[in-house]
Amino acid sequence: MTADPRAALDRLVAALEAHYNAVATRRSDDDPAVDDAYDVLADAYEVYEDALATRFGEVTPFYLAEDVEDEDEDDDAGDEDEDDDLDFDFEDEVVDVEEAEPAAPAGEPAR
Repeated sequence: MTADPRAALDRLVAALEAHYNAVATRRSDDDPAVDDAYDVLADAYEVYEDALATRFGEVTPFYLAEDVEDEDEDDDAGDEDEDDDLDFDFEDEVVDVEEAEPAAPAGEPAR
């Protein structure tokens, strides 16, 4: 069931405030309250985004960090094959300068 966009927005704003409060009152670098508030905020955002898209066909300009990481992993999946295409053995193309034919002067055909 899709949430009402207005109710989802209210929940998102409340989650933002709760996240801020958790960060502002953090007791240590790994305070579980901050992690919990982060998770609630991410969930509230996804519900709001879904409700907005379903009701109005609109989206926000924001992305969750895990979504961006997933896209990066998808992009990186084919990189190994692409790197193979870029392999080039430069030693095969090296020509000794003394053995190379001199370039023709401008305006004259090459020999």
